[in-house]
Amino acid sequence: MTPDQYAHDLLTELQGDTSALKLIDSRCESDLWAESGAQYLTGETFGPTLPSPALLATAARGTWLALSTLGDRTLDPSFPAHQLLGERAAILGLQRQGAVSPGGACHLLHCADGQIALNLPREEDWRLLPAWLECEVPNLEAATHAVRHRPSAELVARARWLGLAAARHQSLPHTDGWHQSTRLSVPRPSPRRPPLVVDLSTIWAGPLCAAVLGELGARVIKVESTSRPDGARGGPPAFFDLLNGSKSSVALDLDTPRGRNQLRQLCQRADIVVESARPRGLEQMGIQAANIVRGGSGITWLSITGYGRAQPMGHWIAYGDDAGVAAGLTTLLQHTSGQAVFCGDAVADPLTGLHGALLGWLAWHRGGGLLLDITLVGVVRRCISVGHSLPRGNTTPVAQAPVSRRPSRPAAALGDHTAEVLSELAIPL
Repeated sequence: MTPDQYAHDLLTELQGDTSALKLIDSRCESDLWAESGAQYLTGETFGPTLPSPALLATAARGTWLALSTLGDRTLDPSFPAHQLLGERAAILGLQRQGAVSPGGACHLLHCADGQIALNLPREEDWRLLPAWLECEVPNLEAATHAVRHRPSAELVARARWLGLAAARHQSLPHTDGWHQSTRLSVPRPSPRRPPLVVDLSTIWAGPLCAAVLGELGARVIKVESTSRPDGARGGPPAFFDLLNGSKSSVALDLDTPRGRNQLRQLCQRADIVVESARPRGLEQMGIQAANIVRGGSGITWLSITGYGRAQPMGHWIAYGDDAGVAAGLTTLLQHTSGQAVFCGDAVADPLTGLHGALLGWLAWHRGGGLLLDITLVGVVRRCISVGHSLPRGNTTPVAQAPVSRRPSRPAAALGDHTAEVLSELAIPL
């Protein structure tokens, strides 16, 4: 399958218009994978790079081609969207590390009946290790030793109960697809103005989704908590700027009733809400996505989760690396190369961001009134399910190092536009 074919099939699946699709990319996965930077990030540290186990680069490029048919044709169809898979790694200077993710937070650990992926990106995650293993765990080496004789299902279940991101090194049983769409109110005629997007998401998948919606013509407002802003603000400015440079910044004190009420009103005034928290996060603040959509006029709520909003999966934490393992990428790599390693750098995030933007724009264009649930694991599994592409000839293309775009502008400082936006939308300060 080529990017052209992927774009056509994706639009057909979503009942989108394929007549405007420009068929300009018939390259195979192996060539795109090598050029994306993701191949460079896949394999043992001092070993050869590994070919793609699924149509990952093809999916990124193909989804961009599908997106380029939307809006006012503001997206350049020739943009190398497959290079988004390696963009964060280029900025951070990451390398392949085999059973450790390029970013260094996710680890493949041997247990009694296979391997699990354990992701520890936050300091609080490391503090939970003694509770997870019910013993002293001074470091990762001790945790590695402690899990060797324990069953994977038990380890993963306990990790998820504690709020750790963990997944078994195998493909999950098949679910109902890569997204769910629930109609909660009648659609409204598509307005003549661009949509207003309220971006509540953090880190990568959601912010990328909202950024692409902005490139399609939407006005995007990034909303953060004054006490817990997007964690990506603490990382390299270039990465944060790429994902958030064109957004207005609103910061609210979500520890107070006033701040939570302001957030609710912002969501009620949006055309599209993008969020990436577990459902209970907003529900604990009295904000129910379904109620917002039911009570509004044509609102599209795009929820990006690891495994879906339904319980018990709605309580499970997932990040791009462990989601890829859960979807089966490491299993496929082991089957094709004999190596159980991570596949690229958190590829579930950029893939989900692109697919989410397509879902959100199509839903808005059709009048909204929908709660969309798109999952990291589901998107990767879609890329796996559509097939694979073998290299042309008997050789694997030479892997290129990851590359990054240059930010067009710096992201706004936290809360720079709070008073302006709230006043414009008639929300009390």
